[in-house]
Amino acid sequence: MDERRMVKISKYLARHLRHSPGRIGLNLDEHGWARVDDLLAAAARHGFPFTADELEQVVENNDKRRYAFDDTGGRIRASQGHSVAVDLELIPTAPPPVLYHGTVERSLSAIRREGLRRMNRQAVHLSPDRATAVRVGARRGRPVVLVVDAARMAADGHEFRVSANGVWLVDAVPAEYLS
Repeated sequence: MDERRMVKISKYLARHLRHSPGRIGLNLDEHGWARVDDLLAAAARHGFPFTADELEQVVENNDKRRYAFDDTGGRIRASQGHSVAVDLELIPTAPPPVLYHGTVERSLSAIRREGLRRMNRQAVHLSPDRATAVRVGARRGRPVVLVVDAARMAADGHEFRVSANGVWLVDAVPAEYLS
């Protein structure tokens, strides 16, 4: 499969596994899982057919590991980034001392005032390394990387969780923990 097709399928999955499964008649369970057969059938019914082999290639080759199959291979879900309510069953985990968040300059004044908010997602996404944060910020323009004092946040009672693909999740990051 060529790269363009892979990106199109990945974006389709993001839209329907994270944000609007009902748009194509897909049902996610309370943990975000959808049956692979149901996903393939719904996509075909709504004019965007792809095969199980293509789906497997997208899951295996996605550089950010955005999607995962369950142990049986019969269900799929997005690893994080949902705007629909799901419980990914992630347990609170002690974060590394520092985490990072990639953004763009035009967002800085609001972030300095309000901190990082989850906006329409279920959590704020943080990166374990600066390079990943640069890539995240670069999606919307010239990247700016914020450093999060995760150790101090955790000591102050904020809970962190880490998704299956290594993205750190927290409800919010108050401005005093950012530099």
